Amino acid sequence: MSHSPTSRSALIDLVRQWHQSSTPWSPSGLGTRLDWGPPLDPRHEVLSCRHLNRVIDHAVDDLTITVEAGLPLQDLQDLLAEQGQWLPIDWPRAGAPGSIGGLVARGLAGGLRHRHLGVRDQIIGIGLLRADGVEAHAGGRVVKNVAGYDLMRLLCGSWGSLALITELTLRLQPLRPARNGLLVQGDLEAQEAFRSELLRSSLTPERFDWINGGDGAWRLRLVVSSVSDQAVDDQLKQLEALALNQQLSAERQPCADALTTPLDASPSAQLVRLVLPPAQLQRLLRDEAMTALKPWCWELAAGAGCGDGWCNAATPDHQLDALRRSVSRLGGEMTLLKRAARSTVPAWLDRPSRPLIEAVKRQFDPKLQLSRGRLPGVDQETL
Repeated sequence: MSHSPTSRSALIDLVRQWHQSSTPWSPSGLGTRLDWGPPLDPRHEVLSCRHLNRVIDHAVDDLTITVEAGLPLQDLQDLLAEQGQWLPIDWPRAGAPGSIGGLVARGLAGGLRHRHLGVRDQIIGIGLLRADGVEAHAGGRVVKNVAGYDLMRLLCGSWGSLALITELTLRLQPLRPARNGLLVQGDLEAQEAFRSELLRSSLTPERFDWINGGDGAWRLRLVVSSVSDQAVDDQLKQLEALALNQQLSAERQPCADALTTPLDASPSAQLVRLVLPPAQLQRLLRDEAMTALKPWCWELAAGAGCGDGWCNAATPDHQLDALRRSVSRLGGEMTLLKRAARSTVPAWLDRPSRPLIEAVKRQFDPKLQLSRGRLPGVDQETL
């Protein structure tokens, strides 16, 4: 059953009641992606922060904002755009972007990580509600405020298994008015040489992604932004020269907005997240387990080594298991964000640090009430 308290005090009272009765429950933002990751137990309560959606403070000149966790990401970006600012965070795939708190709880970064780092790097302060109903804060409202243990990084990517995120202070970026894209195509080895040369250069595109539209052909897509059209044109000319050196074709592609992702999955698609060393990406693209997934679409950050793959058609479990083994062999990890009906492939596997992960879990949630079965790094519904 889902609960959506209309005030912070009502939310705290409900959590304290559940703690006294040892009721298992799962934190939620807008509830748009509760079907991601390991399945929730339908008998457990779900607590939504959708009514905790205020902007607490926006320091425009300092490029920081403090918001409640239930604020929809779309509303946040619209508000910031009015001030010529934005939050450089990738929108999650498969539907509406959801809440900022839910996005932080999943901790997923994409192509924007190439220039702006990941989700956790945008957080400078956090408010949380423990499983016993006690409120806590870490960080602050200024960028240089760094003191004590960094709870922001611990909660980012915790999937609601440690605490309910109630408030966030985020660092912002000014919107750059000029923007354009470049699509680089050709031999895969030459694309890898182009990728390596670009990373050694002083060029800093907004995005730099390997993309595959489901036809098995890999391309490199870049988005360049700056303060003027001339500055963008100068960067594109340098990128085109790098591509020409590798005998690759380079086609300019106007892009209206760097905040959204041109390739997206349908809400019903299977969805996987890959994270591995960037230099190993090309080896994975050629791997038999990857080439066997022909109907799949992919967008992988060429400079950061993280990204997504999705497919509307059901994929046999043995193919996903094979892909996971290949990713692991190359030093990476695969998370099955959304699986097909009747699939038994686990969302994630046990990590070598599982005993430490479980110890941290028990410090935050001694009764093991929060998000049972959804503790990252612990396989299946073992908690």
